Amino acid sequence: MSKNSRLVHCFLHGYITTPTMIKNTALIVIFTLINLSCKNETKKEIRPTTPQKPNIILIVADDQGWGDLSIHGNHNLSTPNIDAIAENGVSFENFYVQPVCSPTRAELLTGRHFSRIGVYSTSTGGERFNLKETTIANILKDAGYHTAAYGKWHNGMQPPYHPNARGFDDFYGFASGHWGNYFSPMLEHNGKIVTGKGFLTDDLTQHGLDFITEHQKEPFFLYLPYNIPHSPMQVPDTFWNRFKDKQLQQTYHGKEEEHSNFTKAALAMVENIDYNVGRITEQLNTLGIEENTIVIYLSDNGPNGWRWNGGMRGRKGAVDEGGVRSPFFVQWKKTLPAGKKITEIASSIDVLPTLASLTNTPTSTTKPLDGRSLTPLLFDKNETWDERLVYNHWLNKTSVRSQKYRLDKEDRLYDIENDRGQTTDISAQYPQLTDSLKRAKNAWLADVKPLSAKTDHRSFPLGHPDYEYTQIPARDGIAHGGIKRSSIHPNNSFFYNWKSEKDSITWDIDVLADGTFEVELYYTLTEADKGVAVTLSHGESLLSATINETHNPPLKGMENDRVERDESYVKDFKAVRLGEMNLKKGQGIMTLKAPKIRGKSAMDVRLLMFRRL
Repeated sequence: MSKNSRLVHCFLHGYITTPTMIKNTALIVIFTLINLSCKNETKKEIRPTTPQKPNIILIVADDQGWGDLSIHGNHNLSTPNIDAIAENGVSFENFYVQPVCSPTRAELLTGRHFSRIGVYSTSTGGERFNLKETTIANILKDAGYHTAAYGKWHNGMQPPYHPNARGFDDFYGFASGHWGNYFSPMLEHNGKIVTGKGFLTDDLTQHGLDFITEHQKEPFFLYLPYNIPHSPMQVPDTFWNRFKDKQLQQTYHGKEEEHSNFTKAALAMVENIDYNVGRITEQLNTLGIEENTIVIYLSDNGPNGWRWNGGMRGRKGAVDEGGVRSPFFVQWKKTLPAGKKITEIASSIDVLPTLASLTNTPTSTTKPLDGRSLTPLLFDKNETWDERLVYNHWLNKTSVRSQKYRLDKEDRLYDIENDRGQTTDISAQYPQLTDSLKRAKNAWLADVKPLSAKTDHRSFPLGHPDYEYTQIPARDGIAHGGIKRSSIHPNNSFFYNWKSEKDSITWDIDVLADGTFEVELYYTLTEADKGVAVTLSHGESLLSATINETHNPPLKGMENDRVERDESYVKDFKAVRLGEMNLKKGQGIMTLKAPKIRGKSAMDVRLLMFRRL
C-alpha cells in the first residue's frame, strides 16, 4: 500500500481525524470534501472494513507463562512462529488474563468479568458461565461467519453450556478442565464420543487446517484453545529430545524450588505449540488469505510451575503479575502496523469488543460489556485513551492493576513500571493512592458478586431438545458409601472401589424436555465381577440392566509422562448399552446403583451418555 493510499485508508477508518494532520495539499482538499459531505451524519463508532470480512483465528495456550517465549527473552527455547505473530503485528506489553483456565476463557468469549457471569471454579459445574451470556461465536455466526472450536472448552459440557450451543458450528476436543492422555485419547466431536489421532495438539491443529481450507472463500472464526503445556506433561519424542539433556540457561529467581524436568517438559510442549502455529500460518500463506486473516495468540494464565518468567512474582493461581500477565499478539498483515508494541494495560474482557470492532460487527449482547475495544490502540495513530483499572480475582484473592501500579491481595502497593517483580511495597509512601485502589477493589467485588459452591443452585442439564447427545461424567457426580474418585481433581476422573450394594453415585440433573433416550455406560469390569446388576433412576423413571461383558484394561498415561503427574491415570473405558429410558422434564437426583454385586466389586464408572431418540 502506498503512503498516500495508506493515509486515505487511515482517514476513512477514523485513524486520522482532521485534514490538518496531513501535509499533502491535494489530500487535504479530498479530506475536506469528505468531511463536508458527511457533516450532517450522526457520528458512529468507526471500524476498519475490508471487501470481505476478515477471518479470525484465536489461539489460546493452556498454562503457558508470559516468559515461555523466545521473543520475551527466554533463551531456553525457540518459538519463531509465535514470535512472528508479534513481529508481523501488534504486541501488548501489559495484557492480563485471570489466574486459572475457565475464568479467562469465559472472559474471552463474553467480554464480561467471569465472576459476574457464574464462573467460580474449574470443575463440577463451577466452570460454566450463565446461559443468558452472548459469546463472540454467537455474534460472528449471526454476522455470517463459519465458526469452529477445537481443543479444551472448559466452560460447560452439557447443552446448552456445550460449545455447539454457544455459537460454534463445529467442536472437536474435550470440555473438561484437563485431560488424562494426549496420545490418541477419547474425545468428542459435536457431542459424540470419538478417538483422537496422534498427539492431541497436532490433531487439533489438523482439524483447524481442514476447517480453514473448507471455508477459505468465506469468513470464518477458528477458536483453537490448545491443551498444553497443562499437565500431564506429555510431548512427542521429537520435542522432548531437544530438552531432556539440556542445561537450562535461565531458571526461576525465587525461593520456591524449580522442578527442572517439569520445566523442560513444559518448554518442549510450548515448542510443539510453536510448530503447530507454524502449520496454521503456512496454510494461510499457501491459500493466499493471510492478509485477510486476523491471528491472535495468548495464554490463559501464568506458568504451571516455578520457572523463568521475567522475574515476576507468582505463577498459575496467583493474582500477582506472574500469575496473570500473558502474551497478547495480534497480526493482520497489511492492515495492522508490524512490530508495534503497546504499553497500555488491557485484559481478556477486551477480546470480544475488539474482534467485533475489527470485523465491523455489532456486539448485540443482552448484557453490558465490561471490556472495551482495543482497536484505537492497534492502529498507528495518536489516540486518546482513558486510564482504567484491571481486576484479577481467584479464591477470594483480588488484586487491582492500574497503568502504573498494582495493589495486591494483601493491599500492598507496587510500582510495576519500575518493579515488575513486586519486591518493594510503597503503600506507606502513597496512602491516598492505596486507599483509592482499595475502595475500587471493594466496589468491584460488590458489583460482580462472585458465586461459590454454596450459592450456585444450577443443576446439570440433560436432554436439550436441539441436541442429540448429553454426557453425564463422573466429574459432575457425587459418590456415596465406599466408592472413591480416582483423583482429588474431578476433571477426567472416574469412580472405583464400588464394594457394597448399598453404595451409589448421584447427579443433580435437570431434564430440559420430555423424551426417550438411549443410555450407555462407559465402564470397566473384571472377569471375576461380571454379572453385576445396575439401575439408573430419575424421578419415576427407572432403567435396569445387567453387565455381563468384562472389560479390564490397565491404567495408562505413565508410559508417556515426562514427569510424574498429580492427577489420576486413565483407562480405555468401554460403552455398554443399558437400554432406553423415558425421562420427564424437571429437576431431580439421578441415581446409579448396583443392587446385585456377584463378585467383590461393581464396575468402575467414567460417564453416562444419553442420546435423544
